[in-house]
Amino acid sequence: MSQSTDVVVIGAGVAGLAAASKLQAAGWQVVVLEARDRIGGRVFTNRTWEIPVELGATWLHGTEDNPLMELVQQCNLKMQVTNYDNHWLYDTKGKLVPDNIQEELEDCLDDVLEELDTLREHMEDGDEDDISLQDALEIVLSHWKLSPSQRRELDYAIAAEIEHEYAADCRELSCYYWDEGEQFEGDDSLFPQGYDQLVEHLATGLDIRLQQIVQQIAYSDAGVEVQCDRATLQAAHAVITLPLGVLKSNAVAFSPALPTRKQTAIQRLGMGTLNKLVLHFPSVFWEDEAEVLGCIPKTRGEWVEFYNLHRVTGQPILVGFNAGSYGRNIETWTDSETVAAAMQVLRRVYGAAVPDPLKTLVTRWTADPFAQGAYSFIAKGASPKDIEALAKPVGDRLFFAGEATSRKYAATVHGALLSGWREADRINNLH
Repeated sequence: MSQSTDVVVIGAGVAGLAAASKLQAAGWQVVVLEARDRIGGRVFTNRTWEIPVELGATWLHGTEDNPLMELVQQCNLKMQVTNYDNHWLYDTKGKLVPDNIQEELEDCLDDVLEELDTLREHMEDGDEDDISLQDALEIVLSHWKLSPSQRRELDYAIAAEIEHEYAADCRELSCYYWDEGEQFEGDDSLFPQGYDQLVEHLATGLDIRLQQIVQQIAYSDAGVEVQCDRATLQAAHAVITLPLGVLKSNAVAFSPALPTRKQTAIQRLGMGTLNKLVLHFPSVFWEDEAEVLGCIPKTRGEWVEFYNLHRVTGQPILVGFNAGSYGRNIETWTDSETVAAAMQVLRRVYGAAVPDPLKTLVTRWTADPFAQGAYSFIAKGASPKDIEALAKPVGDRLFFAGEATSRKYAATVHGALLSGWREADRINNLH
């Protein structure tokens, strides 16, 4: 069955909902197609427990001038600031690392990154090809005399501060552009009553059709035809908010094929992995004043951070994070294997008497067919120009939004929001 509308928006994540709500407010007839049985995309608040738990996006990053704050105020949402200084760090033997050693580690990382910037400037002056951030770090550290334990500590800091932030191993990140982008000033904050409140607000009054798996997008001078597994939709314009991972997989066919430059951008940019393991225990056995529990791993990048959600939810919950290649590896494990690996780390720190969790939640964002990753990053060989190419419309028919299309604010919810508004403005300006 074929239907028609003015604009079809593909994806009911934050970018799609932002575009749809702005277009509808401007008078367009809009239909939103969503493959999942829920809205929100990579904002996924799980409500199967007695309290909301974020399995996707967690924080609002930077409260000053952040466009999400307008929505927060409209909804009168409760927020809770995360204080990253409330950080307890444990070594490979499970011993608490003294504050002065932690400060030395932070200073060491700062010095390494400063030298890295100098190396990058020299490379740019010499017009050298991009290398991975890991290769650049090895060049910098080649003259540092670090003991094995000091290198493990530094690798922990790199994993926690860089690899978890960008959802990728340093060997995947671009030396030139890994830290491209801007940030809003202010605190990082959580939503104790659920990030999905913002999603529901954006979705108010929209025609959203769930479980509509898009298979092909055909476009011409006459308009756009979107073929789903259940129906076909005709429209004058389409706003495409498919995650970069889905675009990379070619799960959706374009007819004709997308311009070569856009295809190249899709191939070059990276789609990262950041997975969570949520553990609900009988009681709190860790330092309740801590917000972050850091664990220097024996093997780089494994279970380096746990977040204390007891301070947010009032429930004895820890959330373990894993990024990059290790985050992808554990997606192939069973839930019980993943839990066992985390418990080995927690028992190394807090002792063999630590009880098993009562219940758990495990994410597998890369295996998720409608995400195929957590969020984007600039990979070795890519550049911000690839983000711009991904965001560029195809004629006046196809418009692209989503965090991966935001040069300033990629990998963030506010980047997704702004990209949706940007594409709505483009369409509004056509007429």
